[in-house]
Amino acid sequence: MPSSSSPSSLRSVLPTIVALLLAYGLMQMGNTLQGTLLSVRGAIEYFTPTQIGAVGAAFWAGIVLGSLWAGKVIERVGHTRTFAALAAVAASAGLLHLLVIEPTVWLVARAITGFCFAGLFMVAESWLNSSATSSTRGQILSLYGMTGLIAGIGGQLLLPAGSPSGFQLFCIVSMIIALALVPIALSRASAPNQATGEAKIDLRRLHRQSPFGVLAAFLCGITTASFFALGPVFAQGHGLNTAGIAIFMACGTLGGFAMTWPLGWLSDRMDRRLVIIGTAAVAAIILVVLVNVIPSQAPDWVLYICVAIFGGSIIPTYSIVTAHVNDMVKPGEFVAASGGLLILQGAGSATGPIVSGLAMSEFGLVGLAYVAIGAQAVMAAWGAYRIRQRAAAPEDEKEAFKPEPAVPVGVELAPAHGGAR
Repeated sequence: MPSSSSPSSLRSVLPTIVALLLAYGLMQMGNTLQGTLLSVRGAIEYFTPTQIGAVGAAFWAGIVLGSLWAGKVIERVGHTRTFAALAAVAASAGLLHLLVIEPTVWLVARAITGFCFAGLFMVAESWLNSSATSSTRGQILSLYGMTGLIAGIGGQLLLPAGSPSGFQLFCIVSMIIALALVPIALSRASAPNQATGEAKIDLRRLHRQSPFGVLAAFLCGITTASFFALGPVFAQGHGLNTAGIAIFMACGTLGGFAMTWPLGWLSDRMDRRLVIIGTAAVAAIILVVLVNVIPSQAPDWVLYICVAIFGGSIIPTYSIVTAHVNDMVKPGEFVAASGGLLILQGAGSATGPIVSGLAMSEFGLVGLAYVAIGAQAVMAAWGAYRIRQRAAAPEDEKEAFKPEPAVPVGVELAPAHGGAR
């Protein structure tokens, strides 16, 4: 019976899953620490908000390029060698920020890091998918998504481990990324067979299938990337010290972690667009309250609560958007649809920090809030319009909700004929 075989199937692949999730968690921990560190150190070095936003956007530009091209590297040399090479480059690129403190160099180094991380995540995701069966895939991918969020919280909380104005934190970032090699190198699990990209991404077709999902994915990228790239600058401007900035960013991620499953559960039982409209409205309202109602000298815990509510509203939204789009497309088109959405999210993530940085340069700290409020308001308004144009998918045709990782990539790999490498 499937119910009884599922646990045993999951236990049989636990050694592979544990090694991959540990490697993924270390990568995500190093990445989130690096993102916050670069924002704080950039402000210390008198980078403008526009420059800091551009550095944050460069990572996502690298993610998009890596999502499109790293699959060819995996196909050519295999999963293990690709992982080792890209992890080594990513760890080295992190130290380049310390060696040359200049916005253009940081932008290039961060783009290289994004490219490497796209390949690293593609290795982990395709390896996990090849280890899963139809009865365990949902459990495995859920563990994958939740591991990313937990690791992200851990990475944020490592910020007080050293001074952002010194060199220690940069070394810690590189060490964590390099240590991600260890579980993969020591695992006795066999890498998947040679892999190739299996989906042709067609954004025009995707727009016809789900006009709401296409715009919502782009707006999710704008809001989430702007928060992670410039949220530390916002917190620093509100007088928070290094520990306070770490808690501020961790609270945003923790809010997302806490609300992912409740909002996913709710979206499985009603029109997902209503859930997305609700989360967008909450995110916009909490930012309006933060910048217009709460005094600038409010206690730190007030900021922490506000950012937790904000994170709980924006971080789970992309997973719900993905589930909504999967409800609209044919079963054989899931991979292509996910790839298209991730490219759109990546484009939004590359755009958001630049636009938010310009807004902060023009309007001060509230510029970040203005951009996020605008993105969430457009998402809510577009969702309300689309509900009037198309009915929701029937309950019995819905795909089950699965949390998406915090930094997803755009191409899923499938095993093809060939020897393991």
